[in-house]
Amino acid sequence: MRNTFLLAMIFVLVACTPSTDKIDLSGIWTVRLDSADVGIVENWPGQLWDTPMQLPGTTDDAGLGVRSALEPELTKPQLLHLTRQNSYVGPAWYAREISIPATWENKDLILKLERVLWDTRVWVDGVLVEGHEESLTAPHFYDLTRYVEPGEKHVLSIRVDNRKRHDISNDLAHAYTDHTQIKWNGLLGELSIEAVEKVRIAGLQLFSDVENKTVKAVISLVNNTTAVRESKLKLVVAQKNGGKKYPVYTQQLSVKPGESVAEVVYEMGSGFVLWNEFTPELYKATAALEADKSTSEVSEDFGMRSLKSDGNRLMLNGNPLFLRGTLECCIFPLTGTPPMDKEGWYKVFRAAKDYGLNHLRFHSWCPPEAAFQVADEMGFYLQVELPVWVLTIGKDAGAVRFMKEEAERIIRNYGNHPSFCLWSLGNELQGDFTILSDMLDNLKAEDPRHLYTTTSFTFEKGHGALPEPNDDFFVTQWTNRGWIRGQGVFNKKSPAFDKDYSNQVKDASVPIITHEIGQYSVYPDLTEIPKYTGVLKPLNFMAVKNDLEKKGLLDKAPSYLEASGKLAAILYKEEIERALKTKGISGFQLLDLHDFPGQGTALVGLLNAFWESKGIISGEEFREFCSPVVPLLRFPKAVYTNGEAFTGEMELCNYGPDVLTGKTLKWKVTEGGKVIKEGAADVVKLQYGYNGGLGTFSVSLKEIQTAAKLEVSLSVDGTNYTNKWNIWVYPEAALPGWGIVKYTRDYEEALARLQKGETVLFNPDWKTMKGIEGKFVPVFWSPVHFPKQAGTMGIVCNPEHKAFSAFPTDMHTDWQWWDLLINSTTMIVDSLQGGSPIVEVVDNFTNNRRLASLLEGKVGEGKLVLVTFDLATEIEQRPVAKQMLGSLLSYMNSPEFNPAVMENFEEMGETFGTVVNKKESEKSIY
Repeated sequence: MRNTFLLAMIFVLVACTPSTDKIDLSGIWTVRLDSADVGIVENWPGQLWDTPMQLPGTTDDAGLGVRSALEPELTKPQLLHLTRQNSYVGPAWYAREISIPATWENKDLILKLERVLWDTRVWVDGVLVEGHEESLTAPHFYDLTRYVEPGEKHVLSIRVDNRKRHDISNDLAHAYTDHTQIKWNGLLGELSIEAVEKVRIAGLQLFSDVENKTVKAVISLVNNTTAVRESKLKLVVAQKNGGKKYPVYTQQLSVKPGESVAEVVYEMGSGFVLWNEFTPELYKATAALEADKSTSEVSEDFGMRSLKSDGNRLMLNGNPLFLRGTLECCIFPLTGTPPMDKEGWYKVFRAAKDYGLNHLRFHSWCPPEAAFQVADEMGFYLQVELPVWVLTIGKDAGAVRFMKEEAERIIRNYGNHPSFCLWSLGNELQGDFTILSDMLDNLKAEDPRHLYTTTSFTFEKGHGALPEPNDDFFVTQWTNRGWIRGQGVFNKKSPAFDKDYSNQVKDASVPIITHEIGQYSVYPDLTEIPKYTGVLKPLNFMAVKNDLEKKGLLDKAPSYLEASGKLAAILYKEEIERALKTKGISGFQLLDLHDFPGQGTALVGLLNAFWESKGIISGEEFREFCSPVVPLLRFPKAVYTNGEAFTGEMELCNYGPDVLTGKTLKWKVTEGGKVIKEGAADVVKLQYGYNGGLGTFSVSLKEIQTAAKLEVSLSVDGTNYTNKWNIWVYPEAALPGWGIVKYTRDYEEALARLQKGETVLFNPDWKTMKGIEGKFVPVFWSPVHFPKQAGTMGIVCNPEHKAFSAFPTDMHTDWQWWDLLINSTTMIVDSLQGGSPIVEVVDNFTNNRRLASLLEGKVGEGKLVLVTFDLATEIEQRPVAKQMLGSLLSYMNSPEFNPAVMENFEEMGETFGTVVNKKESEKSIY
């Protein structure tokens, strides 16, 4: 350890105790950059410099460093992430004059720097202060006692070096990156000097025991005198909201010089309120030490909660816990730095709560104190990670040492928070797992207040498919039995809503949390551009806008956003419901509820990077399938014929505050608001957790005589708990007559017939035509970060187009499109002149090509519909393809079929019948 244990305990005091004996150092400092690392203070001791700068703040805020010369272009540097307008990586020196009150005689003086990236040294009047701090997650502290004279003025100089010190990642870990949080230089949060007693409490760690109705207080003591001090220790607990106060505990102590520890088991008795998302009750423990006619006092908040793993279930306070989570990757696009005040975090947690979430995973970083405070108050369950995302654990001994020391700092500074529930050693770690295992064992023994896992998933060979032996919980995207997220399912298997992952998780002996589910890319919302008024410039968004404008497609951007966003929301819903239906899964972690502007501009959110709505889905709608209580329905498919019946099996997940008794489940099937059939089922008791087998209902569809989209809803009567699903019903009728329409799969035949003035439905074999792989799911994560993928983002169409008169659809992809999209190739129609698309496909924002799978045009005297969905193979066994074909035939035989002129269809011959297409594996992107 670079700092002594004594100094570490001193530092905790400053982190947790407010005091009137404190100098606030925020304000104007002077700064000088030292890119050549020449050591300014050594050359100019006690120097103030010419450049003023506001602290807390960063050099980016001050406009210092290298000014970006990049312009908006669809090239990798601009598309990797938001662009720092000013960048500086290297040593920077901050100095100001300080005045130490004369009344601080015989006190110890502690300097606190709440958050820094990531190395600091301190000088007073040019004299180097003992100590050297390098934390990315915890405050930096320095003891100034020997270097300042009370009643005098001094020059305080701080050297901050934000260069990479250890191999913690390839610049992607969110504690140190330019993809989300920037590699800022500066000082954030509290900057202060505090006068503290020489005999004092230097730390208070609290361990609640719900079963025994106690809280154990571990009190670190410091005696910086040379004699034993007879002291009185007091401990008192009270509800933080000003409610119940508990008795005062008193103990006489003889505090020896140096450091020591006192332990107190405090009896809470009965009547305390358990901390959880519904009753986030906080208690404040205050420890006071009376010695030498002075008093040292430390207060810490805590919650009475019991968090355990029971087999494959997470248990909180004796009840099953299901984590409805998303990631927080230090995405704050105005500042590039995390909020250091509670107000900034209220915005984050309120948005998450509005969308039904109760859990945030801090991916490869640990947030500041304010985030924990807000999570405590609002009842959020947090997963914290060491600032590590590295594939070579053990290769850099310094990095291993840093991980261990950083873990100790996290315990000391944040361990008391009841919201701090889960702890992972890092993201997708690889390398020497024996090092990680030993580290996990040591942390579990030292601080049992949290549940631990070795890594949040891993690609390491021989690991990642099942939990490590000492894991308390397991975060993964697949197991030894297969995928447990839609990435490996939704494009491969036809839509089914009676599925779960029970078979895949049956070998796991601890609770499973599904890793980074979703990652469905949404087209950029170009109306965001004016929001970027801070240190980061959205050259990525600007480049997309310029490209669309150049190509005459800018007017399509809103529909691209809506269509891709609605598809993402549909997929997120099914992701969440499959997890809820699976016994053995204790939660999910979305990637993401909001956008991730780095790693290739990964706009995977239903909210933007500011935690604000994109207009895709409201919080109220999202909470239908993401809330403490969710009605669920199992049914085998999305598409039916009217010769079938719809059968639904009713279920419900109850992770709410109470067991529900004497409830009625109400189901309803409607078309355009008109009730087709409805019913109800009484349920005696809905226990905590998953409730299956609540009843089955069946609805004959024979009365549906024309193609229709129906809505099936399930609700708990007398509550706001409701959920709904779309299904599609097609009549079991023969195809309409072909009439004047000539069908062909051969380009030459189509061209010849068109030249004769005929009406042609050209349906080439998608397996042999040039284009892009037809897919149901959109871009995974980012087309820049993962370029080895088809890279489309769903369809966009006009539902009122007469071609859809017998094929009900919205303007975006929904489940009924699955068969058509999977059995297709998407055409690139940039060179096509004239005609008009009926079904466009949204291209990814790196290309912005004109794409289509269904278009029409007049060719010579003939009229053409070109469709690249397979409308020929086993048509009677594929009701969606048959219905699409019938709808197109009706349209093409009607007077409404009068397409615009298509000028160069005769030049498209090489597109058809010239290649052999193969479907890519879902793992091929890696």
